Amino acid sequence: MAARDGAPRLVRGLSGRAHALVLLAVPDGAVAQVATAIADADARLEPSVSFAHISGALGLDALDALRGRHAVGSFHPLRAIPRPLPPDALKGIVVAVDGSTEGLRTKLSSLARKIGARPRMVAGSDRVLYHAAAVFASNYAVALLEQAAELLEQIGWTQREAVSGLLPLMTGAVDATKDRPLASVLTGPIRRGDVSTVSRHLEALARLPGSSSDRPSALDLYRMLGAITLQIAREAGLDAAAAERVRRALTPDVAATRRRLRR
Repeated sequence: MAARDGAPRLVRGLSGRAHALVLLAVPDGAVAQVATAIADADARLEPSVSFAHISGALGLDALDALRGRHAVGSFHPLRAIPRPLPPDALKGIVVAVDGSTEGLRTKLSSLARKIGARPRMVAGSDRVLYHAAAVFASNYAVALLEQAAELLEQIGWTQREAVSGLLPLMTGAVDATKDRPLASVLTGPIRRGDVSTVSRHLEALARLPGSSSDRPSALDLYRMLGAITLQIAREAGLDAAAAERVRRALTPDVAATRRRLRR
């Protein structure tokens, strides 16, 4: 780890140590600054010392200040780490690696294997989509759980009770995908083509407070996620006629027309 103010101290500590690997465990916005600070204090460092950041979104260009004299790379564990975790928490995960030299790529891949992880090369040009995928799978999963918990809070549950009840459902769905195609583990009313239940969900959500400038409504989220779920249900073999009925129910204009006709 290196902070900008600690760069000279880091350089002194590494002086004379050939083939060392330094991981810059700092916020994304500080990586280039830290690299520059190290480069400015770099006179005593052997060129064989390598540097790598642990950012998921940044490419190797964030370390350009060091690249003229040192090999630079990236080492990003594909794992949420909101608090200190034991070393075995990294076993079996993927670590995205990249390096400016073949030797550093090999070294970083070896480090990943030593901690029980699986290295995967992710080049700089692929880095942003790679990190966006990680955000969907991790950050947005938390956001989705929060939204689901809010619905249960509407009927009197506490957030703790809601999360406690929903979490096994959520983790069970994820666990089921470990050795089976995603489409084969999908359950629920959209998978069954149960348009009546989907419509009742939409009507109940429509009665909740609407969207704001800060976030979409639960109704909007249900429709957006429902459209994705419907595509998976089609892949899983949902009857075309049933799929069309669900699609029409999820479409805002169609749903609004139906409500007006019932009045």
